[in-house]
Amino acid sequence: MADPYTMGWILASLLGLFALYYLFVNNKNHREASLQESGSECVKSVAPVKGECRSKNGDADVIIVGAGVAGSALAHTLGKDGRLVHVIERDLAEPDRIVGELLQPGGYLKLIELGLQDCVEEIDSQRVYGYALFKDGKDTRLSYPLEKFHSDVSGRSFHNGRFIQRMREKAASLPNVQLEQGTVTSLLEENGTIKGVQYKTKTGQELTAYAPLTIVCDGCFSNLRRSLCIPKVDVPSCFVGLVLENCNLPYANHGHVVLADPSPILFYPISSTEVRCLVDVPGQKVPSISNGEMAKYLKTVVASQIPPQIYDSFVAAVDKGNIRTMPNRSMPAAPHPTPGALLMGDAFNMRHPLTGGGMTVALSDIVVLRDLLKPLRDLNDSVTLCKYLESFYTLRKPVASTINTLAGALYKVFCASPDQARKEMREACFDYLSLGGVFSEGPVSLLSGLNPRPLSLVCHFFAVAIYGVGRLLLPFPSPKRLWIGARLISGASGIIFPIIRAEGVRQMFFPATIPAYYRAPRPN
Repeated sequence: MADPYTMGWILASLLGLFALYYLFVNNKNHREASLQESGSECVKSVAPVKGECRSKNGDADVIIVGAGVAGSALAHTLGKDGRLVHVIERDLAEPDRIVGELLQPGGYLKLIELGLQDCVEEIDSQRVYGYALFKDGKDTRLSYPLEKFHSDVSGRSFHNGRFIQRMREKAASLPNVQLEQGTVTSLLEENGTIKGVQYKTKTGQELTAYAPLTIVCDGCFSNLRRSLCIPKVDVPSCFVGLVLENCNLPYANHGHVVLADPSPILFYPISSTEVRCLVDVPGQKVPSISNGEMAKYLKTVVASQIPPQIYDSFVAAVDKGNIRTMPNRSMPAAPHPTPGALLMGDAFNMRHPLTGGGMTVALSDIVVLRDLLKPLRDLNDSVTLCKYLESFYTLRKPVASTINTLAGALYKVFCASPDQARKEMREACFDYLSLGGVFSEGPVSLLSGLNPRPLSLVCHFFAVAIYGVGRLLLPFPSPKRLWIGARLISGASGIIFPIIRAEGVRQMFFPATIPAYYRAPRPN
């Protein structure tokens, strides 16, 4: 079997390189046109600087809007580096979300790098060592390749709110970090430069806060991003969330993905007694919870497709009635560099949460930004700082774009389809991963954030497609099978290349060719 796979890798690489060249040629004009079209819209949501009272606590070096995963981690990181940080968060109560509960091993390594690894302690977090895939009564286990790492390194799953509260506490413990509850209503702009924010305190008092750098981390529902980027938000599906109590998963300490019809179902532990279930429902509309349609859908359509070991706990969770929904958003990073301001986290870049890569991208971005800001003593030259920080958008791309592209591509492959070529691609993906060895280790390394290399992603993706074609043509090809194989390759290209184009071909695969990659700070 070695020779067909070798040929598959060679063909996949050639196809990928040809398509990347084509996309590279067309990508530059596409992006420039988008920027020109949106340039006049970039500062509509910012308010001019007026003579209002400044924050009673004085000015800061950095204002951070939002204290979720990205905002809290960033506040602690910059505060630890000696910056005066003012964090403004709409609600400092413990969040209650159904996503952001699985941190991949690559994200945990970034957490260690930031000195925040103890934030997953004392919250009943669970170690995760890989995934289990289920399809049509078959299953396979995919382990994270952790052999080269310390025994403490693994994925972690937990209640999102508990994790965030731990990080907020750690950030607020630094004397130079001020964590305040308030709602930021606008960015303050003067001559094209962001000078700070206008916000309402929890008592309703309107204040302004000023800093040479404002970093917006207000999450997926951000109302400030429009002034700092070109937001193209897509909502391909919604998650329906349940909590299964005292449920024994088929594979302990593993995430579970059921390739169901019409789309995937996820299970993973979030405490020692609870398992999170996320049922993906394509589209932006879901059955009504209030009139019982959702419970009926879960029992009649979903329940029969999940592993029998989980069935009773799943039905019990549906009967309990604590059903919640969350739109799944994706948005490529399309920044509009603005002096005095920067976007981070889900306000800046989102991907389908199927692969649990969001926190890994956010923490990786924070490491990049920390290293860029560390040599700077003075942040007050906003124009020069903005030009220097353009390198942030380039340096983050290989990691972020690999995780983003994998999430979007896997979601489309894992969804059921009436098209025969798409069915073959889905079956080929499951069987390819089931082969083990390099065929599972490579994709899982990408998924876990341990090896976020764009070219490796493209090679494995097309290796799956070539593997699917090979299955079709054996033992004897026929005109119909040849036609399905051709449509399989075409469909695979149609899945991955639009995502790569949206991410930016040059930034993703050839970041060293971009001048900002080498940009160094001016002495100050």
